[in-house]
Order: sequence, then structure tokens, then C-alpha cells
Amino acid sequence: MSKTQTIQWKPFSKKHSEYIANALNNKMNVAEGAIRSGKTIDHCIIAAMYLELCPDKIHLASGSTIGNAKLNIGACNGFGLENLFRGRCKWGKFKDNEALYLYTQTGEKIVIFAGGAKADSYKRILGNSYGLWIATEINEHYDCDDSRSSFIKVAFGRQVAAQKPLVLWDLNPCNPGHRIYTDYIDNYLNGYVGGYQYQHFTIADNYSITDQRRAEIQSQYVIGSIWYRRDILGERCIAEGLVYPRYEEALCEPVNHDFSDFVISIDYGTQNAFAALLWAFYGGVWYCIKEYYYSGRSTGVQKTNTEYINDIVKVFNDEIQKKLSYGDLMPIIVDPSAIAFITDLKKYKQHSVFKPKGADNDVANGIQNTDKAMYLGKIKIFKTCVNVINELQGYSWQPNAADDVPIKANDHAMDSMRYFVQTMKIANPKYQYSNYLVR
Repeated sequence: MSKTQTIQWKPFSKKHSEYIANALNNKMNVAEGAIRSGKTIDHCIIAAMYLELCPDKIHLASGSTIGNAKLNIGACNGFGLENLFRGRCKWGKFKDNEALYLYTQTGEKIVIFAGGAKADSYKRILGNSYGLWIATEINEHYDCDDSRSSFIKVAFGRQVAAQKPLVLWDLNPCNPGHRIYTDYIDNYLNGYVGGYQYQHFTIADNYSITDQRRAEIQSQYVIGSIWYRRDILGERCIAEGLVYPRYEEALCEPVNHDFSDFVISIDYGTQNAFAALLWAFYGGVWYCIKEYYYSGRSTGVQKTNTEYINDIVKVFNDEIQKKLSYGDLMPIIVDPSAIAFITDLKKYKQHSVFKPKGADNDVANGIQNTDKAMYLGKIKIFKTCVNVINELQGYSWQPNAADDVPIKANDHAMDSMRYFVQTMKIANPKYQYSNYLVR
């Protein structure tokens, strides 16, 4: 007797059960709330119910990136569309787009996967009419007043010709002034032709999460931070005050550890400040042990790339030589916009000293992960790094902003620190150090 693989479902809460049961009676469904609260699984189930019988052939699944959409909607930790249609689906291409082909009771259906965060993301979804639009992290999709370039508005427009349109949005709470609320989610509560369902979820609504696992998830957050309130409590809240309110816990006196490895991170500037930080690894912690900080605007003298490189070599010489003695080049994480500088670093002394890499410049996630790395004790900052500390003391959220935006002033060491944490994935709870920048 052959065995077929089945999905191991846990019991659903009453709130989740009712949300799923009512979804196909509404053309628009929005699930908002804490992480790991089961929002996306609900939508994958609803999408599968819809796709099995709907008359439309082509459909859209979107996230901030294509990878995000495939991970959250296609896979969804074993509960995604590829699992719900196991044995009746295959990944492929449709007009150069990533697509999942489904074989349903009513014929072949094609789900196109797309990223929606960039200003030109809308171009990837033109030329098709979509029945279903399932979107994860909808607040991270690009939107503007121009209906020709807003991903959200274009996607809605692509559903006009659908025989039976359905929209499924999920999101973690963000700034209550965000236009995803004012223009769409809250606005639709006043009336939406075709039916509108909104539901808010917390981790407690997800019965598959044990008390121990819930405690583990919560332990990764700074209690009281905006990310704790949003991701754990499921609250909409404004980012205000210092970006890193508990930064003092990350400061330490200089220590003479036998550091096992080194990495440099750089925020590049010509007139604006140039901030290079030297990071050293010991005992599972990365220490910011030295800094090089130069402002062409303050001094009135603008330096060349060659002069910057020579200064870095001089200030960080001991650690560079120690790194080279291991037989490795010195890894440098650099502001990704500084393309010419990256090229000059590679060429320095016939490619024999530096291994530069463009930084991951995801600002929102980078700030959150830096805050988390400080809280978890994964990064420490020597008190001798005075420019880093000066910036930490004043690095604040922009007041009365609809988005989470730090004030863009005196933030160059902050950018350099964020590049390091985000690119090296320091805040990942499963992080184990390996110098992939070299290898």
C-alpha cells in the first residue's frame, strides 16, 4: 500500500476558523497582527479554496521581493500553495515571471510571483488580468498617488476584467499614519463594494505555537521597543525618540581579548562624513574597537579615494596585518552606492589586501536588527569610539512622519554600524560566525 504525505494541521482558533469561513463571501480580506499569528497560513488556505473552483486562469502573489513572496506564499513553512497542491503543481516561467502552475478541478491555473517594493515593480505585473491577488507584507509594497506606477493601484487595476476577483492582504502593524491604513485598510471599513473583511490576530490566536516557543520568540525583542509592540503585541505605534534607546548597554571599556577575526564597515562620504568602523570577534560577540571618521564639510578639505584608503591602512594597520597573517584578505563592508571606492579597494596593492563587499542597505530591517543585536549582546562598542557614541546619543526618529524614518543628520557611523549588522546577519537567532565575506 502506498502512502501519501499529508500536512500535519494543528487546531484552529475560533477567530481563524471564522476568518477563513467568511473569506470567499468578501472580495477583500485583510489580516493584520503579530508575527507567527497564522495570518499567511489562513490566506494560503483561502487562496487554495478559491483557486480550485474560480473561473479566472491567471493570478498574482506578491511580497516585498519575489523571494519573499515565494517563501511566504509558495512555501509558508510547509503550508503554502506548493504544499496544498502537492502532486498537482509545478514551478516554471510565465512571460519571464516566476510562476506556480496548478492543476485544479476547473483546469490549469497560473500564479505569478512578483516583488512589489520598488518604484518600478509595477512593470513586472503589466499585461495580465488577475483573478486572485494575494499579498504578504502589503505595507512594504510601493504606493504613490500615480495610478500608473503605484504597485498597489496597478495590481487593483489588473483585476478589473476578472470574472471573480479576490484580494487577500496580510501585514504586521506599522506606523498608524501609514497610507496603507489611511488610503486603504481603514478607509475600506466605511464601505467596500463586494464585501470587506478585516481581522486582527496575535500570537495567542495561533494554537500551533507552544508557550515555550512563544517565550523564545519574545526573548529576541527589546521589551517596550516599537518592534516588540508591533511584532509581538500586534499594535500599531509611532516610532519616536531615540532609535536605539538602550544603546548604553552595548558600550564597554576597551578589553585586550585575543580577537580571532576582523571586519571593517564603511559609510562613504566626500562632503558628508566618511565613517569606517573596525569590528573584532571574540567569544560570540563582535566588538567595535576602532573608528576612523572624517568630514570634508567640517574641515573644508575633500579627500580622494586613495587618501581614504591610506588613512584606513594607517589607523587599522595592526589588525589588517594580523588578518593578512592568517592568509586572508581584510573584509570590508561598504556603502553599496560607493562603486568607485569599492573598485579602488579591490585594486589596492594588486588586490592583495582588501576584500570589499557592497552592504545590505535595507534600512528598516537593518535598524531593527541592529537594535536586536545590541539587546542580545551580540555587538559591543568600545567607549573609545567617541564618534559612534556621539551619534548614538542623538540618533532619533523623525517626528510626525507617516513612515519609520530616522532624522538624516549625523548618522554616518550609524549607517556603517547598520551595514555591518545587516550584511553579516548578526541578529539572526541561528547566527553562527563564519567569515563568508572571505570564503
